Amino acid sequence: QVRLVESGGGLMQPGGSLRLSCAASGFALADYAIGWFRQAPGKEREGVSCIGSSADNTYYADSMKGRFTISRDNAENKVYLQMNSLTPEDTAVYYCTFDPSLYRAYVCPPDIYKYGSWGQGTEVTVSS
Repeated sequence: QVRLVESGGGLMQPGGSLRLSCAASGFALADYAIGWFRQAPGKEREGVSCIGSSADNTYYADSMKGRFTISRDNAENKVYLQMNSLTPEDTAVYYCTFDPSLYRAYVCPPDIYKYGSWGQGTEVTVSS
């Protein structure tokens, strides 16, 4: 059974850091482009970052550039999202996602409609 499980969320003060993990079961994350999206209360789900299957290609939404870093650990079958300099505007549920059509996709698409399989999300709250 194909499954994605996010973890690592929590409550953090502004300026702090969190590392989110996306663990896969039933398939090898290394073979696919993987995306991270987030959804804040009352807002639409938006793109955060993505990584191509080779890890050479990455994408970051403008507000995450310089603060967030996406990476892979193929041996652990995980993708990570390191988030630094957090602000209250980063408060959201964070989701990792993939799609079978993104097998061996060197360039990861930032568009939400490209992704069809989602984890349950992990909640990040940034507040003092």
